[in-house]
Amino acid sequence: MHIYNTLTRRKEAFTPIEPGRVSMYVCGMTVYDYCHLGHARVMVAFDVITRYLRHRGFDVTYVRNITDIDDKILKRAEENDESIASLTERMIDAMHEDEARLGVLPPSREPRATGHIDEIVAMIETLIDKGFAYAVDNGDVYYRVRRFEGYGKLNNRQLDDMRAGSRVEIDTHKEDPLDFVLWKAAKPGEAHWASPWGDGRPGWHIECSAMSTCCLGNTFDIHGGGPDLTFPHHENEIAQSEAATGQTYVNTWMHAGAVRVDQEKMSKSLGNFFTIREVLEEHDPEVVRYLLVASHYRSPINYSVSSLLEARKSLIRFYTALEGVDAEARGGVETPYAARFEQAMDDDFNTPEALAVLFDLAREVNRSRTDAPERAPLLASELVRLGGVLGLLQQPPEAFLKGASAKAAISGADIEMKIAERQQAKTDKDFARADAIRDELAALGVVLKDSREGTTWVIETP
Repeated sequence: MHIYNTLTRRKEAFTPIEPGRVSMYVCGMTVYDYCHLGHARVMVAFDVITRYLRHRGFDVTYVRNITDIDDKILKRAEENDESIASLTERMIDAMHEDEARLGVLPPSREPRATGHIDEIVAMIETLIDKGFAYAVDNGDVYYRVRRFEGYGKLNNRQLDDMRAGSRVEIDTHKEDPLDFVLWKAAKPGEAHWASPWGDGRPGWHIECSAMSTCCLGNTFDIHGGGPDLTFPHHENEIAQSEAATGQTYVNTWMHAGAVRVDQEKMSKSLGNFFTIREVLEEHDPEVVRYLLVASHYRSPINYSVSSLLEARKSLIRFYTALEGVDAEARGGVETPYAARFEQAMDDDFNTPEALAVLFDLAREVNRSRTDAPERAPLLASELVRLGGVLGLLQQPPEAFLKGASAKAAISGADIEMKIAERQQAKTDKDFARADAIRDELAALGVVLKDSREGTTWVIETP
């Protein structure tokens, strides 16, 4: 098995620290709001990675933290006029609901920052004792970035280049503008914990260093997260952890790709920001999961109505192959598909290639219905088994196909009315509205075809 290591910028043979066991930590959510599509990408990517490692026989300890104390949480609780505990518990419950609907398995452990204050304080004390951190008069504690020789190695950055960067905060309490906060002195009325430097709360970066090493030890196999975390968060984690322990923090760094919406960066300012629950109100959860799985975990994903339609069509092909076949049958047939599937996934979890293998298997299921009926149930069973490694194809085929058909339940008269409305929008040069109508129909499985003679349509159904 080979995995791309963000730290070395190449694929490397994966050899866990302890044979047969994998220790993995993934940065989780800051629970001040509902999870969005970017979170879904990370959730599903590392769920697939965990599922596959277990499929290959590894005993996986998957730790994903929860940040339940943070500036954003304090601000949102104040805006909502609710307690921090009420806000965070409500968002954690919602996060778990979103994960369950996407078929994401719970992590082995889910530590919360507020449950590890003692470990955080102890790590900061160690950093101060070793000269890597310093307290200032107002009760804050900072990390000395220039004291850590390897700072910037994850992102291949030079210290002087960082100093000129926009991410560096200007703070007169710091010895150096590059230094970052480990402990924040509490403002009046803020949530706080006791420490040797006064009442306060931890900085974001130190939380993950303390939680990961507490759960997995000073050195562990894999650390993952979203693409926006490599700098400064993960860079700071390395600096803190390795300075405190004197050991290599992580052997393999993995980062999921970003989510784009209609080829644009997802952001609230662009009005293309979607929470998971908003998306799942309109689309089958397995269709959304398929879209997230169909791209390689390191590649960006384009979220759009057309891409969702393609995901839905792909699942229809799979479930149509399984429909009416007893996939409960087990064993007794030799096929090359499992080996090909594992070969693809062993190559840095190449899900697009793995899905291509499953499409070949689905085609053989269809052929075997007439050519070798006795093999069809066994091949179908293999398709369901391997699909399950990706968290797919676990519904009864009839249930999925019925739901897929229902998505296209729109009358011809209604379609013609929408086409007329779209034509009027184009006449009025309201092209945004015209495109929105096309996308609305596409979401229902209705594909429009424009020509000189006018607009025709077809419904993509099983």
